[in-house]
Amino acid sequence: MAFGRFEGGQAGRNAAGKRDGGDMGGARQGALADINMTPLIDVMLVLLVVFIITAPLFARSIGLELPRQQLARSASSAVASVAVAIDRDGHFFWAGERIDTASLDARFAAVAAQNPQPEIALSADQRTAYQAIATVMAAAQRAGVAHFGFVVAPP
Repeated sequence: MAFGRFEGGQAGRNAAGKRDGGDMGGARQGALADINMTPLIDVMLVLLVVFIITAPLFARSIGLELPRQQLARSASSAVASVAVAIDRDGHFFWAGERIDTASLDARFAAVAAQNPQPEIALSADQRTAYQAIATVMAAAQRAGVAHFGFVVAPP
């Protein structure tokens, strides 16, 4: 039984005596070693755009139920504190005295001017609107109050 010889596909020996790949058709051999990266880059860029668009959607959909914690007692009781409270109707109280929104800035400016600054202890009803809490925090920040804390009930 005789087998035919494939003319261009048999490997031969080069001048150094090592086996070479033979004559595989020159142009085809160069094309096999070349990988086209353009489609891979296009897919990666599309995936990047999809992740950039969808990432904020996942961050907004997180529902939080905040835990109650046992807080440590303050070690330094020498620092003075000013109690600021907000009731469920959004009324502000400064050390037990009811005040209006306009006088918050003046009171916080007076606290910020003291040396050392007293600590602001903010307590608010559970049903207080977030806008009222944000109003107090913004007034304290504008005045430059450095020590600001929230009063919570123990479990």
